[in-house]
Amino acid sequence: MLIHIPDVLTKEQVAQFRQALAGAEWGDGRMTAGYQSAKAKQNLQLPEGSPVARQLGEAILKTLARVPLFMSAALPAKVFPPLFNCYEGGHGFGNHADNAIRYMPNGEAVRTDVSMTLFLSDPDEYDGGELIVDDTYGPHSTKLPAGHMVVYPGTSLHRVMPITRGTRIAAFFWCQSMVRDDTKRALLFDLDTAIQRLTKDMPDHPSLVQLMAVYHNLLRQWAEV
Repeated sequence: MLIHIPDVLTKEQVAQFRQALAGAEWGDGRMTAGYQSAKAKQNLQLPEGSPVARQLGEAILKTLARVPLFMSAALPAKVFPPLFNCYEGGHGFGNHADNAIRYMPNGEAVRTDVSMTLFLSDPDEYDGGELIVDDTYGPHSTKLPAGHMVVYPGTSLHRVMPITRGTRIAAFFWCQSMVRDDTKRALLFDLDTAIQRLTKDMPDHPSLVQLMAVYHNLLRQWAEV
């Protein structure tokens, strides 16, 4: 399940992020890759301890807490602090799966149920650089406007196509969901979406209470908290 979440950041926020990132010290992106991923990864990345990364990451997390679509899609229990990468001059990231467990700066473990990429470059700023995510229906290509985000299962094989022109800057991070199973999480998202549409179109429909009870009873049964 790939979900496009538009306008996580405003144009003004994106401009502020880009200005801060322009003055940051980038390092080799393989610093946070596992053994297999490191062989496929070619990009630049801000170190996890970078003050710029911490400041911008905190801003993203505060914003996401107020984005209903993200909360419905991810059902987050823990969110790993956002990291920042830069692809340019032939950089790319071959087919890989993310590490199942990441560790917070304080040592707390986070299971990477849900992966997220928040684009900070507009599509016309670069050629190539598409995020390709594979699922049972085949590959899905994503290249979104700056400030938009894509959410997809952390279990997915995915890759970033090589950059042939320009620079692609993005934030990427993961969350541990209250519902670890991708299929169950997708069912809850579809049910929640249907409830919201029915609430908007027919707010007095008698089935709404029953549907909301079904949603919360399923969440109660499947959630790990």
